[in-house]
Amino acid sequence: MTAPILVSSYTVSPAHANWDPALEAELLPALCALPGVAGLEVPWAGRIHPHDEAWFLANVPAVSLAVTPVPFIMGSIGADPAYGISSTDEEGRTRAVDDLRRLAADVARINAESAATVAVVMLHTAPRATGAVEPLVRSLGEITALDWSGARLVIEHCDAFVPEQAPSKGFLSLDAEIAAIRAADVPVGLWLNWGRSVIELRDADAVTAQIATAADSGLLVGLAFSGAAATESPYGRPWIDAHLPIASAYPESLSLLDDAHVADALAAAGDVAWLGIKTAKRPDDASADDALQMASRNLEVVRGEG
Repeated sequence: MTAPILVSSYTVSPAHANWDPALEAELLPALCALPGVAGLEVPWAGRIHPHDEAWFLANVPAVSLAVTPVPFIMGSIGADPAYGISSTDEEGRTRAVDDLRRLAADVARINAESAATVAVVMLHTAPRATGAVEPLVRSLGEITALDWSGARLVIEHCDAFVPEQAPSKGFLSLDAEIAAIRAADVPVGLWLNWGRSVIELRDADAVTAQIATAADSGLLVGLAFSGAAATESPYGRPWIDAHLPIASAYPESLSLLDDAHVADALAAAGDVAWLGIKTAKRPDDASADDALQMASRNLEVVRGEG
């Protein structure tokens, strides 16, 4: 039986970059009504919603949410390369933990003021290239001492920094993240994203092995399906974190994530609590129906119906 699936609403929605509350009001409940979908992944960009907090609180469906602060983190490290919970710069580390304190308060607001419930909160091991296990251990102790209103904390593994390879995120390695969780002895799990792993490893088959490593650690909570391309694609340059669809859902994407690798990933992950679909809209998608079609095609593959 397939684990409950969270769909990343902001990547597939045509209303995210160009705010359209009517389109979003049509799309969010329709995404949640798709077979197997238990809820949504939503972004935190320093506030509950990038465009309209009151609208979001009033309109988000009564489903489970995963909240990801990665858009905020990428903006923060762009302004300050020392920013992040694994930073060896104490000021940069403290700022990152303080921002997560604000996120915890917003999680409480979502639970109290909307129909939704935050089930998962994602952590990311910034900064780029210079993070270390010891400061991450200290950060995890401080973060888990906050009140997360019942949400499960997970480190979402992003592409690790690899010398002589242009990173998308360039955070800590999976082994370092596992070591930090164990050293901190805290209730934090792991979340893998197929596309971010292939950006790091540059080998689709190697992603299956990395998922198996995470599963073998006993820490793997979730696995999200998102693609990447080794060549120029309609989504831009090679090896960028553009959340490409599964190849069979949109062949023009040139995504390395095909049906066979989805099946291999699911087998390697085993019995995880959550699955995710994090697919970008097609370049010409403009309506809720377009977005639903894209999400549905990806879901069919993950549910074994593709």
